[in-house]
Amino acid sequence: MRTHLFFASTLYGAATLAAALDADHFEPADQRLLLVSNNAANPETAPALDTMPGFERLRDRFDRVLSWNETIRPFHPGGWSPRTDDAPLWERHLRLLWGLGDGPEDEVTLVLESLQVDPALALARLFADAPIEVYADGLMSYGPTRNKLDPLVGARVRRLLHLDLVPGLRPLLLSEFGVEPELVPTDAFRAVLAEVAKDVPPSVTEAPRGAALLLGQYLSALDILSPDEEERLHLRMLRGAAARGHREVVFKPHPVAPARHSRALEKEAGELGVGLTVLDAPVLAEMLYERMRPALVVGCFSTALLTASAFYGLPVARTGTELLLERVTPYQNSNRVPVTLVDALLPDLDGAAAGDGFSPPKGRELTGLLRAVGFCMQSQIYPQLRPEAERYLATRLTPATRRYFKRRRLTALGLPGAVPRQFAFVPRNRTVRRVARRARALKRAALG
Repeated sequence: MRTHLFFASTLYGAATLAAALDADHFEPADQRLLLVSNNAANPETAPALDTMPGFERLRDRFDRVLSWNETIRPFHPGGWSPRTDDAPLWERHLRLLWGLGDGPEDEVTLVLESLQVDPALALARLFADAPIEVYADGLMSYGPTRNKLDPLVGARVRRLLHLDLVPGLRPLLLSEFGVEPELVPTDAFRAVLAEVAKDVPPSVTEAPRGAALLLGQYLSALDILSPDEEERLHLRMLRGAAARGHREVVFKPHPVAPARHSRALEKEAGELGVGLTVLDAPVLAEMLYERMRPALVVGCFSTALLTASAFYGLPVARTGTELLLERVTPYQNSNRVPVTLVDALLPDLDGAAAGDGFSPPKGRELTGLLRAVGFCMQSQIYPQLRPEAERYLATRLTPATRRYFKRRRLTALGLPGAVPRQFAFVPRNRTVRRVARRARALKRAALG
């Protein structure tokens, strides 16, 4: 028996899998199982994927839907992984529990998201002989693998399925293992979203068409912004939309964001004379694109900004990315790539008008930026990118591009731009290096 075990933790990811299945990107199998996981900090209070509006439209692509949370209860999906010695016992248990067969001829293929972390990594370790296919459900796929993967896992990955969110840009994810990226057709994905959007709740159908849509992300939960800073960011979105002449605004908060964000916006909207609708229903932003056709989509660094622009041709604007480029720490934080791409590709909300004076990088320039940032993030995983990073930094480092790089990081890696041009001779000066080594030795001796 041949089984394809699909894993998903978001409706966006499940829709990506459905589109890939509709486009015949998977070989025939005796059974296709969807394993869903609720990775929220408190799964008991957050809606599970298979209970969200629109999921029933996807269910018939799979023979059965399983719950990872129920399988490993009381452990949390993001914090549990099997001990090495226990993995064979767990695999045998899951094969019996899920009806996968336990003979040598019973093949299982894993189709996973976010392979670098649990719960996907836990599944890869449990089924130690299963081939792996990875699908990407966002902008992070364009960045480097966030952690050094065990070769016993990474070498089993056969391909990376991803959406064409940034046309022409090739993902870095898993490229250290020679994994080839493969596009999920945009038409198939949009067809799935149109299908899912038929089940939106009444609050969405009643939202004003042609309004400006503000996307909340709940960045304070990621410790990127404080709650007050995030509230001010949402207010900035509202003021920016109002300044562009939008009199109807729809705010889509993150599903687990506190209600205080919405209350602050309601107060500000009243003072600006803007009609505000807050959508609390746990729906995809893309479902709103299908039903509302917003006149403008505003956000920080959400993947939904790129789907609005690339897949729906909607006007988009970003805000807060300059602050986030400073706040995302450490430099290796995987959120850096989405922030960088949105900042580089989309116009600033505070500009005179959408697109005025804005020229996003294209082709080689964007590829060069991404690969330079990727090397700075994970130089040990991608040492082959050093020459490209050096060329980019030596020729393309300007006031506009410097914000994508930290001087301290460039210094640690010995890259161009680490020190001001007038002091560029210092790292190559033998006497200066000798003095620096002696100073460090004295400091260590004093501390010892």
